[in-house]
Amino acid sequence: MAIDPVCKMEVDEETAKHVTEYKGRNYYFCAPGCKKAFEEKPEKYLE
Repeated sequence: MAIDPVCKMEVDEETAKHVTEYKGRNYYFCAPGCKKAFEEKPEKYLE
């Protein structure tokens, strides 16, 4: 299981519908809103 970097929910990498790549690593999200927030300010959520 991956952790959504925005809301900290667990996300199954096998079934995740919302995925983005940042600096060569995949990040998984529970919903499109979390994915959009991360893509706008990724460093904010990786601190």
